[in-house]
Amino acid sequence: MRLKNVRGSKEAITSNEFVVHDPESFKGKWKEVFANNNPIHIEIGMGKGKFLIQLAMENPEINYIGIEKYSSVLIRAIEKRMEVELPNLYFILFNAEHINDIFAENEIAQIYLNFSDPWPKERHARRRLTSKEYLARYDKLLAPDSEVIFKTDNRDLFVFSLEQVELANWEIHNSTYDLHHSEYSIGNVMTEYEEKFSAMGKPIHRLVTFRVK
Repeated sequence: MRLKNVRGSKEAITSNEFVVHDPESFKGKWKEVFANNNPIHIEIGMGKGKFLIQLAMENPEINYIGIEKYSSVLIRAIEKRMEVELPNLYFILFNAEHINDIFAENEIAQIYLNFSDPWPKERHARRRLTSKEYLARYDKLLAPDSEVIFKTDNRDLFVFSLEQVELANWEIHNSTYDLHHSEYSIGNVMTEYEEKFSAMGKPIHRLVTFRVK
């Protein structure tokens, strides 16, 4: 899907107080950004921010970082963020391929992947955020027994993800092909895409996985 360019988005992001502009300099020191020792959760490909903002509002004892590589999308999350007081939420404009450049070993307590780009062509499989290559990246920054929580409406991507978890020797905590009609729906926070696809009658798939260290 081609993203619509938002004029002036890059300039607005560059000067915004809710965006960490030099994330590499905080590797291993993210607790200094939040000025506390609370656990840090990140969302990779955070989109317009609805999901992460709601989590931050409901869980002030957890620090959240939203990572998005498209400025035209991140600017929408910033607009929402400006409407609420959330000292436990920051954003980064960044390509997750290099995520180990900005987070140190054991620095992150949880990762959310919501409706990630499926990269449907087989030659692009390594770019999928649930590929074994990305799981290897996450393994380096996650604290022991921390989880990756993945949601999608794309069944092929979900099946691929289950296979990759096994190949990477990760453990599955739970999984479902129909989240909203499962025992795991309690407390589920929906994203913009999730609301849209659910309204269309599409089942939402969810996987929770972790690496025992």
